[in-house]
Amino acid sequence: MLFDSHVTDRLEDAASLVNALTGGAARGRPHPAPTDEQLPEAIAAALPYLRKHTIDTAQAAYLVRTAQQLRLAFEAVSGGHTDDAAAVVNTLLVATGARPRLRRDTDQPWRLHFHGADDSPAVSTSASCATGLALALDSDMTDRLGVCQATRCDRVYIDTTRNTARQFCSTACQNRTKAAAFRARRNTGTT
Repeated sequence: MLFDSHVTDRLEDAASLVNALTGGAARGRPHPAPTDEQLPEAIAAALPYLRKHTIDTAQAAYLVRTAQQLRLAFEAVSGGHTDDAAAVVNTLLVATGARPRLRRDTDQPWRLHFHGADDSPAVSTSASCATGLALALDSDMTDRLGVCQATRCDRVYIDTTRNTARQFCSTACQNRTKAAAFRARRNTGTT
């Protein structure tokens, strides 16, 4: 069983925020965190639905702090420290005031939201991402949250494969790793 599409969307949002707003390495290269001037574009690229909102400096800073906390949770799960991940997620749930409620837009079905109607886009997004991670931690699917296993990459991902086999954030990292392993075998004569 996989997550339902609504939970998967929230988890993908969390991974997108982490990958867009935290520094580290991506696909074998340094990945600096975006600077103040780059934040609006990075946020809009990570979460296109936020393009319709004006994300001011305070909201951008809030989303950066959320992304940093989400990264800690992904890393804790990936390292086998689910209790640490739960502590981080619980802190985020409290900080965002996450609370489930049903909302229906005109001519749309009822949808479950995890934030208040008057919350800012940054708080709404943070609450939704935190709740998505909480639902993942509350299930037997914590192994679906991962950090890329490629050398010089620390981007996070959600494993939506049937067999829980994903180890990389992208095909590029998977191919880079396979090519490096092939070169290593060829150099030692064990191809």
